[in-house]
Amino acid sequence: MQVLFKTSYDQDIDHLPKRGEKIRVGLALLAAALLPLLVDPYYLTEIGMLFVYIVAGVGLMLLVGFTGQVSFGHSAFLGIGAYGHAVFLTMGLPFLVSLALSVALAGIAGLILGRSASRMHGFYLAIATLVFAVLVETMIGEWEHVTGGHAGIAVPDIQILGLYLTDPAQQYYLDLVITVFVLLAVANLMRGPTGRAFQAIRDSELSARSLGVNVAWHKIKAFGLSAAITGLAGVLMAHHLFYLSPETFGINESLRLLLMVVVGGMGSLLGAVLGAIFITALPFGISLLRSALPDGIANQAGLEPLLFGVVIVLVLIYAPEGMAGRWHKFRLFLETFPYYKRASFVRQKSYLKTERMR
Repeated sequence: MQVLFKTSYDQDIDHLPKRGEKIRVGLALLAAALLPLLVDPYYLTEIGMLFVYIVAGVGLMLLVGFTGQVSFGHSAFLGIGAYGHAVFLTMGLPFLVSLALSVALAGIAGLILGRSASRMHGFYLAIATLVFAVLVETMIGEWEHVTGGHAGIAVPDIQILGLYLTDPAQQYYLDLVITVFVLLAVANLMRGPTGRAFQAIRDSELSARSLGVNVAWHKIKAFGLSAAITGLAGVLMAHHLFYLSPETFGINESLRLLLMVVVGGMGSLLGAVLGAIFITALPFGISLLRSALPDGIANQAGLEPLLFGVVIVLVLIYAPEGMAGRWHKFRLFLETFPYYKRASFVRQKSYLKTERMR
């Protein structure tokens, strides 16, 4: 078992305190940087969509996993970012300006929703975010002279400083750089005062309030930051889709994002990455399942949302820590073998007495 021998106070704030973690992350980044030299453009585009879902998963994880707020409407922020970016580019704005404005637009929408939902909990918050998603989808479909309505709108090519990024490898590297930046930014945020306040609210709102945390304002801030990051994912997604329609950002996409953070592991950036990998691979699994099922079941329109719901329920019952939790258990097994004990992760019923006063 590896033991950390600390010789500096800076080691307490290291993102990757263990040598093995540094090696694994370094190898992953090296493989990602060399990937365009090894795979076909088609697979490069699919991996680019994986990066888009990692960014969206980090945005939702910031709200659901780190702050403890439920959201069934994050597809709306994806749509706001994507449509805002397409409209701004059509107006002739440069790519970087359009990106910044689209992220700001999604963040402002998140602040507005957060202000309305800052005093809601549980079921009521879930319904409020769901209604917001339906409202945004309907507005996009009806605002024809701006968004193109249900006929959709084309997304112009990426142009940065006069250079068109039309090659899949160029867009892949753009997705990779933004994904790494978002992961580092959120990791730094969560070890600062704001991130610690988010986690305090998640664990116990009453305890956080008694320690001087402005709970309502931090909930609004969490909604705004989460929406801005998800809007950034929408900007990247727009260039992968090439053509946008309101149905792309419907309830199914919200369920997909929620499934991502639940299966990946709540309260973990690693969970957002693993959840995005799972979500990207899930359509291939569903297509294989359809080929194995009878035609009467395989051709049902609601099969995919049904499978999403079943997976969420099974994970909540049998693996509440998600894929990230399973990885931590496996890593501990390797570090402590042959002295590993199955009782190391016995699930116990625990609660905060302060929560019983709500």
